[in-house]
Amino acid sequence: MINLDWASMVGFVGTACIIGAYAYLTYKEEPNPIILHGTNLTGAALLTVSLVVHTNWPSLVLEGFWAAIAIWGLAKALKTRRKSA
Repeated sequence: MINLDWASMVGFVGTACIIGAYAYLTYKEEPNPIILHGTNLTGAALLTVSLVVHTNWPSLVLEGFWAAIAIWGLAKALKTRRKSA
């Protein structure tokens, strides 16, 4: 059995979120952008926690961009939702 510390387990949950979001995007004809970008943001945040403990600079930079794009997507989706309400 592999012993993983808490940071690695958090990172694996983040990885599952990002993979799940990608699968959701591929599966759904019209994915809900709140679910899509929210799941991506959650995954990026969890992976960032893991990467702060187990520093890997290229991956940390990637997660920063991933989170920024997810926040931009959420803001755009919320703005669109408010306009249509």
